Amino acid sequence: MDAPSFDDKGFGPPPAKWKGTCQLGGNISGCNNKVIGARAYNLDPLTGDLNSTPADEMGHGWHTASTVAGNPVQGANLYGLGEGTARGGVPSASIAVYKVCRPGCSDMSILAAFDDAVNDGVDLLSLSISGYSPGRLHDSIAIRAFHAMKKGILTSCAAGNEGPYLHTLNNGAPWIFTVGASATDRVFKTPVRIGKHTKTLVTIFLFLHSKGGSMNTFHLKRKTYPFTSGAKASMPGEKDFNCKNQELDHDRLNKELCEIETLDEKKVKGKIVYCNGGNKNYIIKNMGGIVVIMGCEPAARDAGYSFIIPAA
Repeated sequence: MDAPSFDDKGFGPPPAKWKGTCQLGGNISGCNNKVIGARAYNLDPLTGDLNSTPADEMGHGWHTASTVAGNPVQGANLYGLGEGTARGGVPSASIAVYKVCRPGCSDMSILAAFDDAVNDGVDLLSLSISGYSPGRLHDSIAIRAFHAMKKGILTSCAAGNEGPYLHTLNNGAPWIFTVGASATDRVFKTPVRIGKHTKTLVTIFLFLHSKGGSMNTFHLKRKTYPFTSGAKASMPGEKDFNCKNQELDHDRLNKELCEIETLDEKKVKGKIVYCNGGNKNYIIKNMGGIVVIMGCEPAARDAGYSFIIPAA
């Protein structure tokens, strides 16, 4: 609520038709003329705390709310990366938040939130919720979106996070405005250099002379570190790889991926480690590694992620 995206300077009072409420709790101490309403739902005891509040513990709710209608914020950046003006699609709009997920998103909570939002007097519904079966027209979101449409209220929904593969669209009912992730006007890349005398595979050597996708906020201050890979840093005493033995084939694959309990901490500590797979930064950090280089699928190379240690 204290973020500049939700400041109400210059905003008049809520529309006269507004009938919503502001439920307090957590970091919600009250609403303003920008965020005019807040409700929380937990009608299914299996999905979390029965005393849940509209407070956002993970950041996803406020992130999506600011994407829809956040105020323009100049100089927004992540430790100097991507600096520019952040703004929502309709910054002049007021926002009402309806929290339906904690930790799961029950149908009962979704249905209740839809009903309350329509009765409160909203003009547009935006849901960054997916995960339902593609092509279904009878799930809770599709059903209530249809009723909202009959009252002149458009529902905008997330298409899901499984693209660009085929048959992965969610929320595809024809009365829903389905939104997929768009391209950006920038690419976050982290250059990685290795020394001329490094002994490693040629394929990895060529890879390390390119730039890896990463929102890297760390600085190594021009220091150099020894390099190894998951295969070379594996636990001692393992048998050599034999293509005729599927079990050994699987063991080698796990080592190359830097899977947990396959690496020797002494061989990882203080080094740059190459893993033939993503999301191994926690494993390498816990074993004392300095940097992790991760292979990834082609579809993931257009995105930049932040990590807990220097990574690309």
